[in-house]
Amino acid sequence: MLERDIVSWNSMIGGLVKAGELKEAQQLFDEMPNRDVVSWNTILDGYVKAGKVDVAFELFKRTPERDVVSWSTMLSGYCQAGNMEMARMLFDKMPFKTSVPWTIIISGYAERGFAKEAMSLYCEMENIGLRRDEGAVISILAACADSGLLGLGQKVHASIEGTNFMTCVGVVNALIDMYAKCGSLNKALDIFNSMARRDLLSWNAVIHGLGIHGHGETALQLFSSMIDEGFQPDKVSFISLLCACTHMGLVDEGLEYFYTMERDYGVIPEVEHYGCLIDLLGRGGRLKEAFQLVQSMPMEPNAIIWGTLLASCRVHNAVELAEEVLDYLVKGELRDAGNFSMLSNIYATTGDWHGVANMRVEMKNAEIQKSSGASSIEVDDVVHEFTVSDNSHPESEGVYEMIHLLRLQLKHAGYILTAENFHIDGNLV
Repeated sequence: MLERDIVSWNSMIGGLVKAGELKEAQQLFDEMPNRDVVSWNTILDGYVKAGKVDVAFELFKRTPERDVVSWSTMLSGYCQAGNMEMARMLFDKMPFKTSVPWTIIISGYAERGFAKEAMSLYCEMENIGLRRDEGAVISILAACADSGLLGLGQKVHASIEGTNFMTCVGVVNALIDMYAKCGSLNKALDIFNSMARRDLLSWNAVIHGLGIHGHGETALQLFSSMIDEGFQPDKVSFISLLCACTHMGLVDEGLEYFYTMERDYGVIPEVEHYGCLIDLLGRGGRLKEAFQLVQSMPMEPNAIIWGTLLASCRVHNAVELAEEVLDYLVKGELRDAGNFSMLSNIYATTGDWHGVANMRVEMKNAEIQKSSGASSIEVDDVVHEFTVSDNSHPESEGVYEMIHLLRLQLKHAGYILTAENFHIDGNLV
């Protein structure tokens, strides 16, 4: 090219960023004789998507001319990184805000369970009369679905009821998905049944919601209705179906659906479908079949597949198979503290304390530490999170008093602590 204008430079940098070649993109950016706001935004976006938010922020501080895209890119980066304090600081400092940064910050709070902050900002956005688009509503509802923030989801629903948003299939699908994942199945079904026009996503959302909440038979009936109405199922449809069968223990039905995927519908099973089927077989006690399926998969089984099978071994106290599975995990360098802990619990359940001790030694020698699990609950639009031996909650003293009281009541009722209720770290399941 004889003459390179700024558009040419920006196009090359954008291409390198999309290809993940950040080093080369930065080099070109540094060589540019002149830069405009697009140049800066492109390189900022590259670092943010690569998870290098701090590097992006240093560039952001040097950016001579920042527009809404510049600010929104950094805002998105900090939300994705979970640094909501920095995200809020940037949001508050923005000289001008469109619906995009509002959506990013509200979704960011919602995804991390900060219900009050998300609710407050959503109300503020409404009060200033900011025009929302379908994408904004869908993004916030999706965040509510993923984090289980039913209160905010209901607030969003109430604010769009009777508006043109309710004629948008995408928005209504997001509502169904939110209610279904939050456990409000009747509400999800009411909205689904009232739809004048449905697409495949509508069916998938309600089938998946019913399946994961133990209404497998209803989910299977809806799948049949979907087929009767002429919809062609996709890979998501079958994941929902297999989940439904798993939660209801419908092993033979699940196997039949799995084998009809490619044969009848041309949907080639992916690793997620194999994972669902292995979980289904394992929970149903058909461990040998599950193990054979893992070994015959057309793709390399990942740590999740092996971990799923190991979990089934724990349920059925299958020590020998569990040892074999863990051996595969170690050979494949798929070491995970949870898997070692699970095998230790299997040993404990069968009374093999020598095996428990060996697992402790092996974890120590390999410098493997099991991170504590966390539970959360939403009360009055506030999400409370708890971990093992956690004293950080302001009401922790009252929580532990209640746990002590429950233990006394359990003991009085004749409950006896057994090995299968005991984890390697000595905590109750």
